[in-house]
Amino acid sequence: MSEPITKPVRRAVIDVGTNSVKLLVADVAGRVVDPVVEESEQTRLGNGFFQDNQLRPGPISETARAVAAFVARAREAGAGWPRVIATSAARDAKNAGELTGAILRATGLKTEVISGDQEADWVFQGVTTDPLLATQPLLLLDVGGGSTEFIVGQGDRKHFRQSFQMGTVRLLEHLPHGDPPKLEELAGCRKWVADFLENEVRPKLEPALRREQDMVSGQAGIQLVGTGGTITILARMEARLESYDRERIEATRLSRAQVSAHVERLWSLPLAERKMTVGLPKKRADVILFGAAIYEGVMSAFKFDELRVSTRGLRFAAVMG
Repeated sequence: MSEPITKPVRRAVIDVGTNSVKLLVADVAGRVVDPVVEESEQTRLGNGFFQDNQLRPGPISETARAVAAFVARAREAGAGWPRVIATSAARDAKNAGELTGAILRATGLKTEVISGDQEADWVFQGVTTDPLLATQPLLLLDVGGGSTEFIVGQGDRKHFRQSFQMGTVRLLEHLPHGDPPKLEELAGCRKWVADFLENEVRPKLEPALRREQDMVSGQAGIQLVGTGGTITILARMEARLESYDRERIEATRLSRAQVSAHVERLWSLPLAERKMTVGLPKKRADVILFGAAIYEGVMSAFKFDELRVSTRGLRFAAVMG
């Protein structure tokens, strides 16, 4: 007896991140998520935040305005009232209530500030909506503005997920650099990432990787998969894509040498020239330095030779719920 066909429901989620606000409108039927509208606006909510864990009035106002615009866009697309979620900067902020209050006044909607563990869970759930990744043993990596999520698992089983305070905006503010950056500044960034991975991540992640590898003995091994804005941009740069193309982005594979080549090229250019790079949005030309270095560092530290790309993740899971 065949299973009944689930009629798709059009839903929307707005994701308030440390670097940007993102909208997903999708037709959802069970675990099938068919995107209808995907948009992003950089509001740099985390600008100045990491000095004292206080969100600044300007970024709060810009973020609330962007959320209100995306609420209107979602309703125009037939999705009704969207779900609003917020991640790293909002959960770490001493004054998160100022952000959620501004969004409530601008939209009438309450914001769900999600924990790092919840974010990691949703990243895994969203990425594995892709049938090609649904049954593979994976290390998922989601590099955001304020944090990076690491998740290890296979199919419905995951036995490690944690959010670490290593992100692109966080490092941009912590590691100032010249224009163009100097060789010693790149070396300093690489050392910071390597030390963080060795001291903070490895003691927790490596046992999980060993357990996962033991469980998949005889198979191809654990695949490293990146999701989120940084890896999408690296894939677009590698494929020289002027515009967003999900199929070509997800077909892209990046070797460790290719990632390192992108790191060295990006760090050799002044900001104005980075903004001319095919596939790199101009407003991301500063933070991409650190996002690329994080991926390079993880591949080097944990000996991954290939990096796969997923355009799914947090918002795909949130819109299913």
